[in-house]
Amino acid sequence: MLAYSDDRGHLSYDVAGDGPPVVLVHAGVADHRMWDDVVPSLAARHTVIRYDLRGFGESAAPTGPYGDADDLRRLLDHLGHERARLVGASWGGRVALDLALTAPDRLHSLALLAPPWPGYDWSAEMIAYDEAETAALAAGDLDAAVRVNLDMWLRGPAREWEDVAAGLADRLRGPMRASLVNQDVVAEHSQGPATGDLAAVRVPTLVGIGNLDVPDFQDIGRRYAAAIPGACLAEFPAAGHLIAVDAPTDLVSVLLPFLER
Repeated sequence: MLAYSDDRGHLSYDVAGDGPPVVLVHAGVADHRMWDDVVPSLAARHTVIRYDLRGFGESAAPTGPYGDADDLRRLLDHLGHERARLVGASWGGRVALDLALTAPDRLHSLALLAPPWPGYDWSAEMIAYDEAETAALAAGDLDAAVRVNLDMWLRGPAREWEDVAAGLADRLRGPMRASLVNQDVVAEHSQGPATGDLAAVRVPTLVGIGNLDVPDFQDIGRRYAAAIPGACLAEFPAAGHLIAVDAPTDLVSVLLPFLER
């Protein structure tokens, strides 16, 4: 991993391939490694940039106010890219969308994979998940909090663990643990999502949802697809919340033609 440093600390990033730049922004329960199975196919035709958000993976935890979209813009500046194709998963999707809302001239296209919706009226299932995570962390049981998150974001509500590909839980356990350790300091310093009119998004947009994901996020994905002009909706029958982890081949088959439009 390479590192970019500024007055806010350092961000770790990786670059692979050659061609038009594509930036992959990871989910809030993962780090750059969630894209491992997607990068080789994309890098055959693109310069693929993936990085760890502040407080995740190998990037430093924040020590003062910051914005994820601003970090992304600064990283693009550091790498010398005026514009890029952005692909964001879950919270990373919201980061990518925030850049589209605040600096629309910095991107060619936008792919949102199961992004959150600020202020969404969460279901009882999501509230129960949050309460279980909070209780585990309050008790100092980080392992239990990781298990809660693996159950929600990897296994999901629609399948049993035997239906999840072997090894995926082990791949995500470390990144999830790191995200939980830094959760409070990230929440303290993050400026939160940008505000803006989704109807003002003018770049080609793809919204992806996993059919095995929590129903809330399936509903949210459809909301984004309806609200962003000309957006396309792609459904992934074999994926839960983390589409790039669950169904990388299916995702690449949809992403490559979209990125080359």
